[in-house]
Amino acid sequence: MRPRQSSIEDDGVNSDVPHTARIWNYWLGGKDNFAADRAVGDQVQRFLPDIVASARADRGFLQRAVRHLVSDAGIRQFLDIGSGLPTAHNTHEVAQSIAPESRIVYADNDPLVLAHARVLLHSSAEGATDYIAADARDTAAIVGQARETLNFEQPVAVLLLGVLNFISDDLEAYEIVSGLMASVPSGSYLAIAHPTLEIRPEESAAAARQWNATATPPITLRRKDQMLHWFDGLDLLEPGVVTCTRWRPEPGDPAAETDVYQFGGLARKP
Repeated sequence: MRPRQSSIEDDGVNSDVPHTARIWNYWLGGKDNFAADRAVGDQVQRFLPDIVASARADRGFLQRAVRHLVSDAGIRQFLDIGSGLPTAHNTHEVAQSIAPESRIVYADNDPLVLAHARVLLHSSAEGATDYIAADARDTAAIVGQARETLNFEQPVAVLLLGVLNFISDDLEAYEIVSGLMASVPSGSYLAIAHPTLEIRPEESAAAARQWNATATPPITLRRKDQMLHWFDGLDLLEPGVVTCTRWRPEPGDPAAETDVYQFGGLARKP
């Protein structure tokens, strides 16, 4: 049997086919990945030496956005779609560390992700955490199942971090966002993180080609003006859609002056 690096046994997982959730887990320093995932992760990093910093900047954006939503905006409900494999500082951990009564629903279409989530992610006693097996394209199913845990009469923060890049059709990506935001009330929020072509365009495009040749699902990179379209009709918070390191960095953060390949933004539904 081929040795693997993982904290959980995963029945039915093909360890020979690299997968985005496990590659991302590898870049974040996790243990739930296989040799094939690490090989692709290393290949991509040869094209984009800062890809690990970019992945971790995306995670930092998640933490800062969730802290703002809980501490400053008073949000207590989160719908995290395409959440990926659990690592440190997951959405419910950040939210419930500030407001233990927070309620979080994770949605992902990867059985591996859901298996790990059920084992590793535990809610506070005051709040709730649930997991939905659903594709981001099936917004009706996601919202329908999320209603079992979340109250859609109260504001909900919808998180789409690193998931729309796996929707190649621009119209379909827009319809996913608009469908989700139509389901939540005024005062809700939308957070998006997405890889961009605007930082080192040639290297980024080469890395995307390498990814698409060796890993699943295929990835699509987009520009800032395409991402801004997803926030149409919403009030985009300062500093807008920017490279993740520059979205409200912590004082003294040395990464705040660097640009990474992920853009992020947060907006409120009026």
